[in-house]
Amino acid sequence: MFLGTHAPKLDDKGRVILPARFRDELANGLVLTRGQERCIYVFTSKDFDAHVERLREAPLTSKASRDFLRLFLSGASSEIPDKQNRVTIPPALRDYAGLERELTVIGAGNRAEIWSSTAWDQYYEEREQAFSDTEEEVIPGLL
Repeated sequence: MFLGTHAPKLDDKGRVILPARFRDELANGLVLTRGQERCIYVFTSKDFDAHVERLREAPLTSKASRDFLRLFLSGASSEIPDKQNRVTIPPALRDYAGLERELTVIGAGNRAEIWSSTAWDQYYEEREQAFSDTEEEVIPGLL
């Protein structure tokens, strides 16, 4: 499970060093793809495959499903960390997420997310009050 908030840097070659807590899960391969809210989703290869299988169950006649699959899969890139635990983020994904040197990597349960630090700070600030106000009736099973 991916947890926590980390602040690695993007190097001049578009590589990021994976947070130490994530390395074991991602050592055998990972998939980077477009995430919602202009971040990059990071899945283990196994979890990505399972996610895609669930998405394939959506009816082909659903325009929303087709649109989502096209954007989600066309941005996907399979990667294997190098010996220094670095992963190259393809230029198209760096552009999509507006990544520069300062990054924020968060754990989001079954995936990690890579954000521009500026975008993450803005997202966090905008959403924190709603998070504080969330009630069980909105999200069943909430503490």
